[in-house]
Amino acid sequence: MRLSRYFLPTLREAPREAEIVSHRLMLRAGMMRQEAAGIYAFLPLGLRVLRKIEQIIREEQNRSGAIELLMPTMQSADLWRESGRYDAYGKEMLRIKDRHEREMLFGPTNEEMITEIFRASVRSYKDLPLNLYHIQWKFRDEVRPRFGLMRGREFLMKDAYSFDLDQAGATHSYNKMFVAYLRTFARMGLKSIPMRADTGPIGGNLSHEFIVLAETGESEVFCHKNYLDMAVPPADVNFDDKEGLAAIFQQWTAQYAATSDMHDAAAYAAIPADSQVSARGIEVGHIFYFGTKYSEPMKAVVATGDGGEAPVHMGSYGIGPSRLVAAIIEASHDEAGIIWPEAVAPFKVGLLNLKQGDAATDGACDQLYRDLTAKGIEVLYNDLDERAGAKFANADLIGLPYQVMVGPRGLAEGKVEVKTRATGAKEMMGLPAALDWLSR
Repeated sequence: MRLSRYFLPTLREAPREAEIVSHRLMLRAGMMRQEAAGIYAFLPLGLRVLRKIEQIIREEQNRSGAIELLMPTMQSADLWRESGRYDAYGKEMLRIKDRHEREMLFGPTNEEMITEIFRASVRSYKDLPLNLYHIQWKFRDEVRPRFGLMRGREFLMKDAYSFDLDQAGATHSYNKMFVAYLRTFARMGLKSIPMRADTGPIGGNLSHEFIVLAETGESEVFCHKNYLDMAVPPADVNFDDKEGLAAIFQQWTAQYAATSDMHDAAAYAAIPADSQVSARGIEVGHIFYFGTKYSEPMKAVVATGDGGEAPVHMGSYGIGPSRLVAAIIEASHDEAGIIWPEAVAPFKVGLLNLKQGDAATDGACDQLYRDLTAKGIEVLYNDLDERAGAKFANADLIGLPYQVMVGPRGLAEGKVEVKTRATGAKEMMGLPAALDWLSR
C-alpha cells in the first residue's frame, strides 16, 4: 500500500482526554477516532490489526473444536427474563423498545440467546459435546468510559459457549478453552497468566482471567514467578486427550496466581520472597463454568439415554479483540511509539523513500515494493514528499516490525538500511539480500 493513496490521519500530539499509553498512541497513529463517549471508529490501520487478532482467535477456536456462528446484537428482553437476569443486570444494559413497544436490549453478552438456539435444536446427549462461538459487537453502558478501548462502551467480543451432559464433560470443555487461550495470546506475542477470578454477573463457581503483565495495567495481580517461564502448549496439542489437557490445566493452576479481587494474602505470603511477583496486569480473556445456571430456568435439556432427561452443563469463554489491540500496545511500546508483534502488525514492512523525486531512490523503492508484494509481504510504502526525519518518526510511531530506508547515499553503494523496530538494530544490505531477509 502506498501511503500517498492510504488513509492514515496521524497526529503530532495526543488529545488531552487520552490518559493511558494505548489510547494516546492509537489516536496519534491514526488507528481510531472517538465518535461518542466510549465509542470508537476503527480507521484502516487499526482495522487491519483488529482483523489479524480476530483471525488468530478464530484459528485457535476452530483448532479446539469450537464451531463459529453469528448472533445478532439486538436481543429480546423476554429471553433475559427467562434466566432471571433482565432486572438484575443493572444500568450497564442498554434497554430499548422497538416501534411495536416490544422490549429489546443491545446485548452485553449472549448466554440467554445461545441457550435458546441450543434448546430449539439439540435433543439428545448424542449431539454433545458442543461448543458454539461468535465474534460480535457488544454494548455495556459504562458509567464512566475511559482509557480508550480498555474500558469502552461498544466493543468487539469473541464469546464461546459449551454444552455438555455432565460436570465431567463440562470440565473437559473448560480445559479445552483454557489451553486454546494460552495458545491464542502467545501467538499474539503476549505472555498471559491464568488467574483465579470472580465470576461477576455471568455466574458460576469456576472462573479464570487471563492476565498480561504491563506497567500500565489496570489492576494489581499476584503470582509465582514460575509462570513467567512456562512453555505454552504446542500447535499439535490433542484437544481430545482428556488426561493430557487436565495435566496442562493442573500445571498452569498449581501455583499461586490471583487477581486483586481473589487475592489471598496468607497464601501469597507462603511463596518464597524471591519467587513472589506483584505487578500490574491487564485482563485479556475470561472463562467461566456455571453448570446449569441458564439451562435449568430456560429448560435446555437433553435425553440422557436411560429414558430420562437432564439440563445441560454450560460454560462461557470470552476474549475482547478490540480490547486486545490496546492491551498489546500497553505491553509493547516505547517512547517513540508502538512496537507491533509481527503476527498482528498491520503491515510487516515500512518502506521509506528518503528522497522522493530522485530517479534512483524512486526506482529502487518501486522495484522493492513490487518484489516484496509479489512475495505476499504486506508493505506500507511511504512515498510522500516530506523530510526524512518526519518519515522516521512516523514509522516508529505506527510500529511496523521492519523499516527499509532507501536513500541516495546507500544506493550509491547498492545498499539499503533495514531496521528492526523491536530492538532498534540496523543493518546495511544489498537489495537482493534485503529482499531475502524480509521474506524469512
